[in-house]
Amino acid sequence: MSDRILTERRGHVFVITINRPEAKNAFDAESARALEAAADTLDAEDSLFIGVITGAGGTFSAGADLKAAARGERGATSKRGGFGFFAQPPRKPVIAAVEGFAVGGGFELALSCDLIVAAKTAKFGLPEVRHNVVALGGGLFRLPKRIPYHIAMELALSGAFHDAEYFHRLGVVNRLADEGKALDDAIAWADALLVNGPTALAASKEIIFHSSEWSDKDAWREQMTYAARALNSEDRSEGLKAFAEKRKPVWKGR
Repeated sequence: MSDRILTERRGHVFVITINRPEAKNAFDAESARALEAAADTLDAEDSLFIGVITGAGGTFSAGADLKAAARGERGATSKRGGFGFFAQPPRKPVIAAVEGFAVGGGFELALSCDLIVAAKTAKFGLPEVRHNVVALGGGLFRLPKRIPYHIAMELALSGAFHDAEYFHRLGVVNRLADEGKALDDAIAWADALLVNGPTALAASKEIIFHSSEWSDKDAWREQMTYAARALNSEDRSEGLKAFAEKRKPVWKGR
């Protein structure tokens, strides 16, 4: 795996670090391929239940590497799309741990995650319009589903940056952390979620993620596509057995 993306297993939590601090963790083609590989690992390994993604050097990501883009290089992959992540995030829950700037594609990467922990001093925004570029990493359609239309429109048309507390009030950021503590708080939150069944966590994430694609009528059928893995898993049997025996379950992720 490229040294542009570092990974670490902390028990059942998979920590993914964007490691281009000299470029403010901007994404080129190699970075996108490496992040896709990390996402594939999270999805493939039963022992990994939750992912946490963060950036090295005190910033999350400044977005696309414009120097690479000028050379005709795209920070995207054919399978998972932009940054090797946007179009097909992992099926397991991922928490973004944001310090510094998460702007442009960096903001869209955070929006591709399921939960966001951000330092109070972090800044978010979609500045693409300032350069006559269109934000095509999902921000323009994900934001209006999560915050009021006119606020999403203001963010998109102004290109303005706002701090984490602003986005926390809007419900985009789940939890605020002290500066330098976003990763620690995100890992602690991930550890707290591990009391829950991992296959049920993944199924719940996928149903919510895909729910906007379904009509209410279709949702009753479509949700079973994702629930089936959890309902037929060893973990479901273990969860029921542990409840009956009044003990903590031992999850296997399968």
